[in-house]
Amino acid sequence: MLRNYIKIAFRNLLKNKVFTSINIFGLAIGIASCLIIMLFVQDELSFDRFNEKADQIVRVVFRGKMNGEFIKEASTMAPTAQTLKNDYPEVLAATRIRSYGSPKVIVNEKVFASASFAYVDANFFQVFTLPFVKGDVKTALIEPNTILITQAIANKYFGNEDPVGKTLNLKDKNQLFKITGVIADLPVNSHFHFDLFGSMETLPEAKLPTWLASNYHTYLVLQKDYDYKKLEAKLPQVIDKYMGPLIKQGMGVSLSEFRKKGNDVGLFLQPLLDIHLKSDFSNSSSLEPSGDIRYVYIFGAIALFMLLIACINFMNLSTAGASKRAKEVGIRKVLGSVKAELITQFLLESIILTFVALVLALLLVKISLPSFNNLSGKALDFDFTNNPLIIIGILSFGLLVSVLAGSYPAFFLSSFKPISVLKGTVIPNRRGISFRSGLVVFQFIISVSLILSTTIVYQQLSYIQSKKLGYDKEQLVVLRNAYLLGNNEAILKTQLEKDPRVASVTASAFLPAGPTDTNMSGVYPDEKMEQNRRAIIYQIDTQYIPTMGMQIVLGRNFSKGLTTDSSNVIINETMAKTLGWGKKAVGHIINRFTDNNGGTKSYTIIGVVKDFHFKSLHEEIAPLMMVLEESHGLIIKVKTKDIAGLLATMKTEWQKFNSDEPFTYAFVDELFNKSYLSEQKTGTILSIFAGLTIFIACLGLFGLATFTAEQRTKEIGVRKVLGASVGQLIALLSKDFLKLVLVACVIAFPLGYLAMSLWLQDFVYRINISWWIFVFAGAGAIAIALLTVSYQAIKAALMNPVKSLKTE
Repeated sequence: MLRNYIKIAFRNLLKNKVFTSINIFGLAIGIASCLIIMLFVQDELSFDRFNEKADQIVRVVFRGKMNGEFIKEASTMAPTAQTLKNDYPEVLAATRIRSYGSPKVIVNEKVFASASFAYVDANFFQVFTLPFVKGDVKTALIEPNTILITQAIANKYFGNEDPVGKTLNLKDKNQLFKITGVIADLPVNSHFHFDLFGSMETLPEAKLPTWLASNYHTYLVLQKDYDYKKLEAKLPQVIDKYMGPLIKQGMGVSLSEFRKKGNDVGLFLQPLLDIHLKSDFSNSSSLEPSGDIRYVYIFGAIALFMLLIACINFMNLSTAGASKRAKEVGIRKVLGSVKAELITQFLLESIILTFVALVLALLLVKISLPSFNNLSGKALDFDFTNNPLIIIGILSFGLLVSVLAGSYPAFFLSSFKPISVLKGTVIPNRRGISFRSGLVVFQFIISVSLILSTTIVYQQLSYIQSKKLGYDKEQLVVLRNAYLLGNNEAILKTQLEKDPRVASVTASAFLPAGPTDTNMSGVYPDEKMEQNRRAIIYQIDTQYIPTMGMQIVLGRNFSKGLTTDSSNVIINETMAKTLGWGKKAVGHIINRFTDNNGGTKSYTIIGVVKDFHFKSLHEEIAPLMMVLEESHGLIIKVKTKDIAGLLATMKTEWQKFNSDEPFTYAFVDELFNKSYLSEQKTGTILSIFAGLTIFIACLGLFGLATFTAEQRTKEIGVRKVLGASVGQLIALLSKDFLKLVLVACVIAFPLGYLAMSLWLQDFVYRINISWWIFVFAGAGAIAIALLTVSYQAIKAALMNPVKSLKTE
């Protein structure tokens, strides 16, 4: 019996080659897209799960509000780890990591390019599961000036030699470290990646008892199955005990008075598995840029919808071809076939077709995954051949899709009445029409929502590109590594200033886009210490503001001829507004904390610079002050179209200093664009999958149009005989589908608006969702529907009425 079912199934599938091909192709695209997206989602959800104690580890973070400023720091103070370990028995272990940049490394007098470096406590590798290749995990970092390196770095620096016992010289820090071990390369799905791990015992500041500087990422290992919220509820005691006296000393008010004014500071706990997807800290505060759980939800939903739409297509295309199977069903029923046998037959056809589509989908995944990895910045792999569980999962997935996609057509086809179908007529009931129409509406709700979402994403990205930033990002070349030239940096600056292709040059390591030095200090206005708050500090020279194309709105810029300007300061408009001075800021005093012992330096305000965006447009412009202090790295304003020639000259001048450092440069506009690379990639991925979703939806619409045209063949013939034109017949067949699309638009518009309003809330500076976007999305959906339906409508309208009227 089964053999007979299979033989009939293949005959029917081969007999209807067009429908079979469309079914397989549409289902394959849906399954392949779903699998790729689920690989992406699974990778995002896998971060830090490789750690054996992942469910016990929490990160300590610092949050607060002070004089209207919201404080969100992923790092905490140096004593936090040991204090919590000592004071709370539920803390089994505490460890810290202190990021320290990317210094050059000298090995046997050979200089290697920058390697990312961090100081860690001796027990760090007992908390995190990072396997040792060589060395003892318990003793490797106990002594100062000891260091661990990754396997990749060991191969790069020493080849096949054993690196343990050898010495590394961190050139930028002029420190020697003894290699005491080699660890395996860090997994890609870790929330931090470093090449070198130095002993925290080397760092004097790590032992300071100060609670005013937060530079250490602190992690705790809690008891198994312990609710971290219980410990978090106790942490205000730590603030009261250790930070309360400092607030009293620095601001002249008690902690309770500080809180009564609407201020507060505190330590909070974040589970390790939440760090990658559920962090809201700035990139400067985090060890690495994090992901976003919302994108996991968005792409997960798209994967589900694509699979559903592919299954809906299967249903529509199967029912569209039902009239061709009507007599077969009638004859088989007359000859004694029961409904269960017919359902089995049609489900078997569904299984065969689905598994053919599944094989094609796996091939599509294999082919397209490298391109997706390149686009998303991932390293996803889909090697299922060596994993029996994945094979079982794929087979189960295929069976589920078969039943999901084939169940309705099987029950629909097997329910035909023999008397009707033997006459060659399938009489559709209203319930069946309503169901199929509902499926089309559902498809176009998703399609219109995706058109709407993609349009808004690109509108926001376009807004970011065109928004006035308060500085001129064009024609700016950055030589961040110029400090490596030492005293020759000033000589290079002078030489570049003489070049007629250069408008101006400034020496500063502070940039409003891309990699930049960061400096933040506590400040307070005039004598009002109780108004203490934090501010970003830019160390600049007299040429910085004109080179960057910034605008002084009050007062003046720094002047080369005035030595007193070292005690003066320029602030931004936000700082003037925050401190209550507005347009009367010039002449006031700002006091800046210079150390952790309460030391301050006073500055007189000589100018106010127009607000410029020195952070992402996700964040508001913060208070900023510019001081006339030495900083290294060159920023060159160019006034020539011969950029390549100027860069060649710069490289030649650089090489004249016989530096072993390579000449590297960057353009500020490119650095700015990279700041929104995540959004750009998301927009591109969304566009691709939106296009595929719409394409698959159109296949379903094509199927329903075919079904409708076949059911109305005789009606069309009668209308043609009575004088109906081709245009009238096309309109007749198309209007029902346009109604479905319009219904879908009515439902999709509010859903899309709500979803994108939530997405835009992540940007402080964002577009308003205009009415024309909805018109565009609706018109696009209608145009797509018309193009899809028109082929079948025109074909039916042009059919010879004599043949149509002969149809029985």
